[in-house]
Amino acid sequence: MSFAQIVAGGIDWCVLGSFVVYLLLMLGIGFLFSKRQENMGDYFLGGRKMNKWVVALSAQASDMSGWLLMGLPGAIYVAGFSEAWIGIGLGIGTYLNWKIVAKRLRVYSHECRDSITIPDFISNRFRDESGIARSVAAVIILCFFTFYTASGFVAAAKLFSSMFAISYTAALWIGAVVVVSYTLLGGYMAVCWTDFIQGTLMFVSIVLVPAIVIFTAGGFASTVDQLNEINPYLQSLFTSASTGKAAGFIGLVSCMAWGLGYFGVPHILVRFMSIDNPAEVKGSRRIAMTWVFISLGAAVVIGLVFHLFLKQHGLTLAQVGNDPEKCFLVMINGIFDSGVVSRVFAGVLLSAILAAIMSTADSQLLVSASSFTNDLYKRVRKGASNKELVLISRLAVAIVALVAACLSMNT
Repeated sequence: MSFAQIVAGGIDWCVLGSFVVYLLLMLGIGFLFSKRQENMGDYFLGGRKMNKWVVALSAQASDMSGWLLMGLPGAIYVAGFSEAWIGIGLGIGTYLNWKIVAKRLRVYSHECRDSITIPDFISNRFRDESGIARSVAAVIILCFFTFYTASGFVAAAKLFSSMFAISYTAALWIGAVVVVSYTLLGGYMAVCWTDFIQGTLMFVSIVLVPAIVIFTAGGFASTVDQLNEINPYLQSLFTSASTGKAAGFIGLVSCMAWGLGYFGVPHILVRFMSIDNPAEVKGSRRIAMTWVFISLGAAVVIGLVFHLFLKQHGLTLAQVGNDPEKCFLVMINGIFDSGVVSRVFAGVLLSAILAAIMSTADSQLLVSASSFTNDLYKRVRKGASNKELVLISRLAVAIVALVAACLSMNT
């Protein structure tokens, strides 16, 4: 299939095949870990036996979501390098969260009655015998993360429907069923290992694609010169390329403030709680920060070099869908545009977008279910066995996903 045909639309069976294999791999991981869930500690925290590599990459993959591959490059394409302050803030916030919170939370969550959820830790840490703090925290997580999971389902559905010419509803249920299946079967370990694979795929894709465009443009120096010719403000940290005006101090601070959110994100914090040994946190932090800074930098470069990509192919944004957030998708289809092997490889790289979306949705789904089972249901049914609690946990995953999918139908 040529690039012109790709732009025009239609089903690409090579790409579809890559997606199917990828989804089957995720389901296989869920099945692999389905027999290793003996209690809630295993189902929601992996028995605190996760190695530093899995913790690092799963934490960052579940954090960045599709925003890394679509939202940030789109913003950079429109406004230039001045939008990179968002990435700078996120990078700083990620580092401080690992540096300040990670090891302390791993140690104290274990010492505080072996807490396995964030509401559990809050209740035990502050000796909340009334259970009010636990219940309030659990309800907040359950409510807001259900909506957040729904947003992930919406993103996956739009990706499927736009690429394979199927209805939004069908695409929604395909994505939801896959995410629910491996999360329900394998619990935390399945989520972390799928996120580890997804994080690796995201990293390879986001680095490889802009590197190819830069090479095609004649190298780094040539790329810089050509971007200056297109718009002299594209590479300015302090001037918006869309308006030509200086970015205000309040605007820059607001962008960097995105990083403050990391200190309270439950699906990131539980990663810290699950690491095998507190001494491993330092190594895990280094892995995570390497992934974060390279990935954020590559996402910024994607947004910039998309200008060059369009120029090289004699296209305008309107001719490729008029949506700057799809620049990563368009670039992959344009680079690998002919031949079965090329299109299969394109499918693998395009799966990175789905990976980014799924890695967040599955984590949010599991955190929501854990809040219901451990912090609400278990408090009411105090004599529940481990077998019953694991069963209720799986039912909670299914119910939360069903509610999220129904909410997504109204989008």
